[in-house]
Amino acid sequence: MKTIAMSSSPIITGTITTMGLMLIGSVLTSLLLHFSNVSDMNLPYFTYCINGLSLLIGGWMAGKKGGRKGWYFGGLTGIAYFALIMLIGFLAFDISPGLNALLYLASAFILGALGGVFGVNMSSNSK
Repeated sequence: MKTIAMSSSPIITGTITTMGLMLIGSVLTSLLLHFSNVSDMNLPYFTYCINGLSLLIGGWMAGKKGGRKGWYFGGLTGIAYFALIMLIGFLAFDISPGLNALLYLASAFILGALGGVFGVNMSSNSK
């Protein structure tokens, strides 16, 4: 029996991977902040690193699953991740998007596309 991630499109696979890695990274960061002497002033750096690595790996998964057009599948994975984060921020915290959102959108697309390019090169069904 196929799971949702296995039977879906590369974009959905990459987005689910990105969200899962972001969740795991957030839990690990909160545990690190709670059980160590690391200051919460470093939280933005942890957040950017977790999101960046999650987008790279999610784009890599999308590119690997797609087998071609890695920048396309990875970039769309980044855009889908951005849309979900903005939707959660808007609905849960009533945060309206500003100019920083455009920078985050561009970063998400670029990191996802870069991961997708690497993923296509690792794919077994690239054409």
